[in-house]
Amino acid sequence: MARASSPPNRRRRPKFADARGLFARLREALASGAASLPDIARLVAEELAGDASMIYVARAGEVLELAATYGLNVSAVGRTRLRVGEGIVGIVAASGDALNLADAQNHPRYVYRAEIGEDAMASMLAVPVKRAGRILGVLGVMSRQARVFAAVEAEAMATVAMLLAEILAAAGATDLPEEGFSGSLSRRYAGHVLSPGIARGRILAYGAAGPIARLLTDDPAAELTRLERAVETANSNLDGLIAASLPGGNAPRDVLEAYRMVAQSAGWMTQVRQAIGDGLTAETAVDKVARALRERMRRIADPYLRERLADIEDMIGRLMVALGGMAPKPERADGYLLLVRRLGPADLLDWHSRGIAGVAIEEASASGHAAILARALGIPALAVERGAVEAAREGDDALLDAEGATLILRPEREVLEVYERALAAHEVRAAALAAYRDVPAVTRDGTAICLMLNVGLALELDQMERTGADGIGLYRTEIAALAAGGIPDVAGQAAEYGRVLDRARGKRVQFRTLDLGADKVLPGEAIQTEENPAMGWRSLRVGLDRPAILRRQLRALLLGAQGRPLSIMFPMVATVEEFRAARDLLEAEAARIRPSPERLEAGTMIEVPSLLFQLPGLLAETDFISVGTNDLMQFLFAADRGTPELAARYDTLSAPVLEMLERLVMACNEAGVPLSLCGEAAGRPLDALAFAAIGVTTLSMSGNAILPVKALLVEADLDALRPVLRELRRAGAAGGSIREPLAAWAREHHLPV
Repeated sequence: MARASSPPNRRRRPKFADARGLFARLREALASGAASLPDIARLVAEELAGDASMIYVARAGEVLELAATYGLNVSAVGRTRLRVGEGIVGIVAASGDALNLADAQNHPRYVYRAEIGEDAMASMLAVPVKRAGRILGVLGVMSRQARVFAAVEAEAMATVAMLLAEILAAAGATDLPEEGFSGSLSRRYAGHVLSPGIARGRILAYGAAGPIARLLTDDPAAELTRLERAVETANSNLDGLIAASLPGGNAPRDVLEAYRMVAQSAGWMTQVRQAIGDGLTAETAVDKVARALRERMRRIADPYLRERLADIEDMIGRLMVALGGMAPKPERADGYLLLVRRLGPADLLDWHSRGIAGVAIEEASASGHAAILARALGIPALAVERGAVEAAREGDDALLDAEGATLILRPEREVLEVYERALAAHEVRAAALAAYRDVPAVTRDGTAICLMLNVGLALELDQMERTGADGIGLYRTEIAALAAGGIPDVAGQAAEYGRVLDRARGKRVQFRTLDLGADKVLPGEAIQTEENPAMGWRSLRVGLDRPAILRRQLRALLLGAQGRPLSIMFPMVATVEEFRAARDLLEAEAARIRPSPERLEAGTMIEVPSLLFQLPGLLAETDFISVGTNDLMQFLFAADRGTPELAARYDTLSAPVLEMLERLVMACNEAGVPLSLCGEAAGRPLDALAFAAIGVTTLSMSGNAILPVKALLVEADLDALRPVLRELRRAGAAGGSIREPLAAWAREHHLPV
């Protein structure tokens, strides 16, 4: 058996002291040029009180090769290889997560390699070696003692791995693939469609820090000074951003300070300063803490809390830019595919203005605000599975298939050819749909359907002309506030609403009052700790509890109307009393405003199921009703619409939903109250067909859905469909979806589904 590389008479430290000594020895090794891989392996074992250590590096073909060891058989170096996903080391490389095992050899995925000589080892701590988010290898330490390595040891190992990634070339690993695993291999990532479409382009992966030039420091005081200057710069830039975003150019100090309270609290800045004290440069320390925060974020199930933690990550990005560790956004990104972990509506607007062709987001839901805005802007968008951001390189060729829910990095030529044909067919389809722009939305049996737009920004109003929409069925007044970072004053709001009515040119516009709360929180708003934010203090509930906010918006709507007809609807109404209270506020404001609207209508959205049991009283009070299927579905089935695992479990095309909608249609018809449906389901052609068949003749949807829905409806015979639909509903009375049999019927009748 080959000799082990550990000297027999070495006295081992009883426990790990702190990171400072480890980093100091690393810095000395770098300065003296004695930073070979065996030296680093020895240093890790000695400082972490391990009996052995090993360094595996990436080789071509998804292979990990033992490149250095200490305390094991050195003859195994260059001979022992594992595939990615094979053994404990392979699992770490595949997942990008560390493993800390007290009894490594009894792990179900453990792989024995006799030539290594690790038989006497019990515990193992293995961490991935990453550079710019890419796995370059695995660093491990082992002990004969069965123990879980302490958190402080695991943290130190993670930092050494981060440093190792930057010094591998200098340490003698000259044949290490520059790109890490799969740098040239095609990779596919499944996901959920946020906004339909297909796009090809080069990857723009923004938000990850690039390689850091200087990792360690012997002058922590100077690095702390650099950090404080970066904080000042980031704060100054934040001042300018918020001041420019809010009306009048004045950023309220309480908003700014509340944002900073979130962004600079939770102890993470203290952790950065401690890491600098241990010998890391400022940008290395920020990057180190950021990695730990991201891992913590991934384990938080509540999307509301994840959004709040995203404020911290936003500040981290600003600090890295100020420190020179991350590049600012490019001025133009024409034709690029944006690949990010998280994306808010304001950021999406910013990137849209820079010319992106599509978006892939690791943490997003189809009903989130970024997704809704992507659909409104016609940007293909995909919620992609974890790992895509780390696997992609800047400039990689990619295909974003937001029809088939797939992101393909570095596609093969054959795949490109298939998608080129699909894109050509897509263009032909778009040209065919454009012919329906001026065609009346009347079914073959003579039923007239009113197709309206869901919008939230003035820039979306061009879609009225492009699609031939009959009006705006849902104007989301909170979108502009979210994009700007604050609610405009009365004059600012009135100007916006006036522009919307001007652009509508006499067509109906239904303004929804501010729907804030849950996943739609303005920057700087105080965090509300709620177990179920979607069912908490949000929307109209905020407006009724803070009537000054609601009254200012109602006053702005009345002023913006300038005597024209005005339709206002209140969201998240749970009782008739709530609607009555909101309407009373509207009438009080209307009594003060001149000129009075030619016609003033107050309606409600039905999103809370309790309203369905109060229809007689509600229909006596309201001027119109709009069904919001996004919230109504999640409350009806007790299924969080932001949870991907539940995305396909409950269907609008199921017997309970269609029965509920049909009863609502009958009640509204009897009372003579207009009814519309404005949820995302309205924009799905097959759903729209079923809704029309049960009597919903006004549908409101995103702009890119108008023409596909119209193309199907004008070819449909609702008289022929209704008896079929009744049979399908009867067969699915147990609650199952009728989507597949309905789609089969539509295809049999040559309808474009």
